[in-house]
This record gives sequence, structure tokens and C-alpha cells, in this order.
Amino acid sequence: MVTSRVVAQGTFDILHPGHLHYLRDAAAMGDELHVIIARSTNVTHKAPPIVPDEQRREMVAALDPVDHARLGHPDDIFVPIEEIEPDVVALGYDQHHDDEAIAAALADRGIDAEVRRASGRETNDEYLLSTGRIIDRILQERGSD
Repeated sequence: MVTSRVVAQGTFDILHPGHLHYLRDAAAMGDELHVIIARSTNVTHKAPPIVPDEQRREMVAALDPVDHARLGHPDDIFVPIEEIEPDVVALGYDQHHDDEAIAAALADRGIDAEVRRASGRETNDEYLLSTGRIIDRILQERGSD
């Protein structure tokens, strides 16, 4: 039996329903979901994570849709993707990555994988679907003391 592998990746700091939606969507794109958790030192596009690297990996690994979870490579984000040899690289609907640039980088490395975007999750003001909004709510309701 041929198994199709999907790779999802992200920071996954303070898990929330948006993360779960992304990983469920990614898991539905294939048979086996591999998740790469960004190392704190590699997160440069937003505030660094609050939760330590290994703890974020452990939490993601415990989620039902996830078959395998690992920390990203300290220097090259494509190393784990080369090792996994995915059929699909699933990006979050709001991740900052450029789909075409990712596809080109994969092709340059000889990785034959389709780049797809997960869908967004329907929401309302009660749902906190970003780590930043969770932190803002904590500060608002409990103060910054």
C-alpha cells in the first residue's frame, strides 16, 4: 500500500482551535501527517514563542491528526522536508509563506511535492484563533503585573 505523506509546519505557540483546524485540514490531504515545529531561534517573522521548543513539539505530537512531530532544523528549513519526502506541503491559510516561492525551493532541491493551503476556520469574536489574541486577552483580563 502506498502512503501519501503530508508536511505541515508552524510555531504552534500556545495551542488553539486554529492550530487544530489547520492540522485536521492538512491530515485530510494525505494518509500520514508529519508536523515540523519551528525552533524558537528560527522564528523571525513575529514575536518569539513563549512555550519552549520541546514542549511545543510534545503538545503537537499529542494531537489526534498528527502522526509524527519533530523540531525543525536549526539552519535549513528544508532539511526535514527532504528527509520526510512528502507528497504535499500544507501551508496554513494565513501563514506568511509565498506558495510559489516554496514550490520553487522544493523543486530546486528535487522534492516533488504539491504546495497546498489549508482552509480558514469560521470564527466569531469568542474564538481565539491566534496566539497573539490569546496573549492580548490574558493581559486585558488579568493585567500585565
